[in-house]
Amino acid sequence: MVMTHYMELLAVNQPWNLILYMVIPVALAEALVATEFFTVFLRGSNAGGWKTANKAIGIFLGFYFLGVFLNLITTVIPTIQWRGIADILAVGSYLSGVIPLFSIALLELGVIGKGKSDDEKMKLHFILLTVFLVVAHVAMIFGMVDPTIMGWDPNAVGGNTPPMQHKHP
Repeated sequence: MVMTHYMELLAVNQPWNLILYMVIPVALAEALVATEFFTVFLRGSNAGGWKTANKAIGIFLGFYFLGVFLNLITTVIPTIQWRGIADILAVGSYLSGVIPLFSIALLELGVIGKGKSDDEKMKLHFILLTVFLVVAHVAMIFGMVDPTIMGWDPNAVGGNTPPMQHKHP
């Protein structure tokens, strides 16, 4: 079966790549969504614990994904021979998740949004989280597509790429 580099990255070095690149970021993003809901639903004095958890998860996830981004952009991306548009969309969307996630961390640390009210910060937090969820789902959708469906020919000159060798200890 022909697969995108996104899917191949998750498939090699089992189970570590799957855990590092999918399970941890997605579980933390889902926890961020859940705590975000409770923070909004219990606005006021009842939301204290949820808001604290939301802030901690947002900071940790932003820096974790920045590490994932830097690791992939320096060790994997330079070696890729693209497998068509599905491959580019999957990998590009996945990597673009660093923008909203690291922005959430910076927002929580007070680096950005200093002059904004609590409601404006919450709105920005929601928007950034929504952007991440959209790009993550675009990455998953195009990552699962057989790249030949979108026109890539593995038999074309330079089209047949060796399997990824990106491994973690």
